[in-house]
Amino acid sequence: MSELSTQLFSPENLIDPYPAYKKLRDEAPVHFMPEMNLHVVTRYDLLREAIKRTDDFSSKYDQFLGGAQQMMFMTLSEEQQAEAMAINEQMVEIPPTMLTLDEPEHTQYRSLVSKLFTASQVKKSEDSVRAVINKNITAMKGTTAADFMGLFAGPVPLEIISDRLGIPDEDRVFFYEAATAAAAGLKMAPVPPEVLIHRMQLGLDLQRLLIKLIEARRAEPREDMITILANSKLEVVDRQLTHGEILSVLNQFLVAGHETTTSTFGWGMLALCDNPAIQEQIRGDQKRVKTFIEEVLRIEAPVQGLPRLVARDTELGGYPLKKGDMMMLRYGAANRDERQFANPDFVNVDREKAGMQMAFGSGVHHCIGAPLARQELNIGFYELVEHFTDFQLDPSKGRPVADPSFILRGLPQLHVNYKQRA
Repeated sequence: MSELSTQLFSPENLIDPYPAYKKLRDEAPVHFMPEMNLHVVTRYDLLREAIKRTDDFSSKYDQFLGGAQQMMFMTLSEEQQAEAMAINEQMVEIPPTMLTLDEPEHTQYRSLVSKLFTASQVKKSEDSVRAVINKNITAMKGTTAADFMGLFAGPVPLEIISDRLGIPDEDRVFFYEAATAAAAGLKMAPVPPEVLIHRMQLGLDLQRLLIKLIEARRAEPREDMITILANSKLEVVDRQLTHGEILSVLNQFLVAGHETTTSTFGWGMLALCDNPAIQEQIRGDQKRVKTFIEEVLRIEAPVQGLPRLVARDTELGGYPLKKGDMMMLRYGAANRDERQFANPDFVNVDREKAGMQMAFGSGVHHCIGAPLARQELNIGFYELVEHFTDFQLDPSKGRPVADPSFILRGLPQLHVNYKQRA
């Protein structure tokens, strides 16, 4: 392996991982990185296989996340470590629920909230989703230049997931800051110690807000996710969910419900700026808008990868793996595999089977919120090209650069110029 592939997670390659992904797919589709003790899987067919083989490759990878948190903790001074520990001691312990559990425990939790994401429920939410999008479209009409991430891509998913969870209006400003910080923590990117401490304090304050709302919904139920979780029971043990279990599920939706959708709005807008013809191709064409969304999800997967724990001695594609090994499934690499997708580095709004991309995962851990995310993105881009034209990058700001993140992939800023359609 060349230096390019063995340093896949260097800051430079995290910003632009695709040359390294291709080299790995071609030369070592399962590749061991000794500096991280990780076996990285990059080829589409092998990711599909690994996801299906849940007895061999477990989602119980809490130890991996815990190790990453410990590494960040060690960057703090003694005084800062003491401050961090004092905050941590006040926090409710978060047990594994959906993302880091296998069957059958995984489904026990997933089934509690899956009713919110059925086709009929998502259809029912269309009017409220459209109202949020139209409100932000109106805000964009007040100018011809903007940071798209700050004016549209960030606010839209945050408001929609806040509505879905049941966050009161008076708590929204704080909730938006805390939810954004929670997602930023999953990027696993180095940050200054004071930022890490601030995120921890926000996390504690967010827990306190959510617990207050859980108790309020037990006393006075409403039609929202917090109410469902607050009043649901785990049938196997016939008890209500603990605060920790509810917080665990809600934390996952904070990221799945807004950060990934925000990222895709950003990458989609960049694609429109880079390919002006696409703006005309998808305008007024719901089918092409839908394919465009799948292509953006494929080309810039908002979750670039997630771990798996090898549960027993086995192999993948002829590559030997031992019990206890940690794998990293790189969805971002698989989604650009030319063995699966012709001309994989380019958006094709007429691509057949564009939905075969794996940005939302696959199998039992397929993203439960995918229908809502697709609804937001499809309505959002349909309305954006309906109301505006000539999206271009602001030449005075330079080309946007991705956050160098280990797990997530997003644009911190995206300055665009555009015109309002007559």
